[in-house]
Amino acid sequence: MTQTGSLRELTLRGVILGGLITLLFTAANVYLGLKVGLTFATSIPAAVISMAILRFLPGHNILENNIVQTIASAAGTLAAIIFVLPGLIMVGWWTGFPYWTSVAVCATGGVLGVMFSVPLRRALVTGSDLPYPEGVAAAEVLKVGAGTEAGDAENAQGLRAIVTGSLVSAFYSLITQFKFTLGDLTRNFRVGATGSGYSVGLSMALLGVGHLVGLSVGFAMLTGTITAWVVLVPLLTSWHGLTGPVSDVVSEVFRTQVRFIGAGAIGVAAVWALLKILGPIIGGIRSAMAAAKARGQGQVLELTERDLPIGIVGGAILLTFVPIAYLLWAFAAGGPIADHAVPIILATLVYVVVIGVVIASVCGYMAGLIGASNSPVSGVGILAILGASLMLAAVYGNGGTPERGDALVAYALFATAIIFSIATISNDNLQDLKTGQLVGATPWKQQVALVIGVAFGSLVIPPVLDVLNIAFGFSGAPNAGPNALPAPQAALISSLAKGVLGGTLDWRMIGTGAVFGVVMVAIDEALRRNGKMGLPPLAFGMGIYLPMSATLLVPVGAVIGHFWERTIKDSPRRDFFSRMGVLVATGLIVGESLFGVVFAGIVAATGSDAPLALIADFEGVAVWLSLPVFAALIAFAYRRTLTAARASR
Repeated sequence: MTQTGSLRELTLRGVILGGLITLLFTAANVYLGLKVGLTFATSIPAAVISMAILRFLPGHNILENNIVQTIASAAGTLAAIIFVLPGLIMVGWWTGFPYWTSVAVCATGGVLGVMFSVPLRRALVTGSDLPYPEGVAAAEVLKVGAGTEAGDAENAQGLRAIVTGSLVSAFYSLITQFKFTLGDLTRNFRVGATGSGYSVGLSMALLGVGHLVGLSVGFAMLTGTITAWVVLVPLLTSWHGLTGPVSDVVSEVFRTQVRFIGAGAIGVAAVWALLKILGPIIGGIRSAMAAAKARGQGQVLELTERDLPIGIVGGAILLTFVPIAYLLWAFAAGGPIADHAVPIILATLVYVVVIGVVIASVCGYMAGLIGASNSPVSGVGILAILGASLMLAAVYGNGGTPERGDALVAYALFATAIIFSIATISNDNLQDLKTGQLVGATPWKQQVALVIGVAFGSLVIPPVLDVLNIAFGFSGAPNAGPNALPAPQAALISSLAKGVLGGTLDWRMIGTGAVFGVVMVAIDEALRRNGKMGLPPLAFGMGIYLPMSATLLVPVGAVIGHFWERTIKDSPRRDFFSRMGVLVATGLIVGESLFGVVFAGIVAATGSDAPLALIADFEGVAVWLSLPVFAALIAFAYRRTLTAARASR
């Protein structure tokens, strides 16, 4: 850890720069998420931009750059609220996004997410061996950029490793958008009376994440992926019947059945993860209270142990109850909820707080396990909407008039939107706090920066959503145009609420997933007790829930990282070589992330799905060209880094 006690950290210029970067990244993430159902991590691009700008100003340092990326990443991550809020348009309850209501939903949930994550820092960051791949990658970028590691020569070599990985990653992303190569290789096929498929997402960022998380997580995800596509999809397609095009049937089975099995597995694994970390969480709260007591007695804590005082955390949580209760009351006015407003709103408040704590813990754990951008927050959203809908169904029952049903669905979505804000922020917060730990930041200043990031993001997201709604609309919404944005997660979560409150949801899939989750918990515990490599149940559930294109390269990257470490294990400079491996993997994440920002801006400016396409009919050749080019570029990046590291002294 670097000695940073005398460096300026939370500065006005850093806050302003973080806010300006927020405008760019939040808008890009909102558009990209509604269009393709994916958002990109903003920590590393924000850190790179911050270093590029602040280096021209006097007194710049690594901690100030860390604050900028913390603000921008919190705001960019909050954009994942698009996975819920457009559902209110889709069900016909809203025709636009009321500005201050939408701001308040994002802000109250986001602040709760920050506050819930304060005691979690001690449990899941300082007191945990979770890999935090994106947090580690961001810290390495900041260290190399600031030149804080021992030795200028090593810093220069580390920077070259990051640049090599970044250029290779960005180059492949660029030629993919040129249509010379493909971003994924996908094929669904028939096997007798069953169907299945494969989808290899050629993402260097995923491969870099795999290197950082290691074999245990990688193999668990691979196990889940194999379970989904070798067992579940063929079995369920045979039951479904291949009565149409095999590609359509396989896609439908995965979307409507297998993903719910994955959600069930994630639910059980999440509860188990929470039970395992409950002791450290309680210990974190006690530690925070002890720190507050020590501070009150005049003791001086180390900078890296100074969280927001637990009294401020508790007071902020209590204060958010007032605007949340008002939002729920105002939203429910004139509908069936108004007939039992007080008990339902009180029950919703309890649900938001209790589930919010659970989700903050689980999302923080998942981000530490696999990274914030790869963490299946939408799977957590599925569990949250199920809980909210079941609570309403227990009071109001299923069925009724369409108007009554729409009102209940809308209320469930609105409550889930607040919970989802908690989930998205806690998914990002601990990653940022891990970065801060590695660069010697002051936790309470980062936590204040996270609140500032939430405020910036909350102010930006609603007008961007409104512009996109007016310009394109959302698929399935009343009066949606021909170019409507798909908003896939919002559509899925809305249909779930309708299924529960309409009594049409197939609970067998979620129950089956829960059984898988229990089995994997038992296997993981047995392996660990026998001193063997574990298979984290959450990573297994992610392997089932996420598309194969988002999981398959993670274990490949883990294997590459394993062989990199084996190659250098006998070197007297093993630590140096190991760090170069981390940095080239970091570069693979950096390059794709930066390109994602630029490309999202180009797509938004042109309104075209393929604004950089140079060749229209090259797919037949690109299918065969893509994998060799991808593999050659990866080999080049690692070989060049290893050769340069061996040549350095």
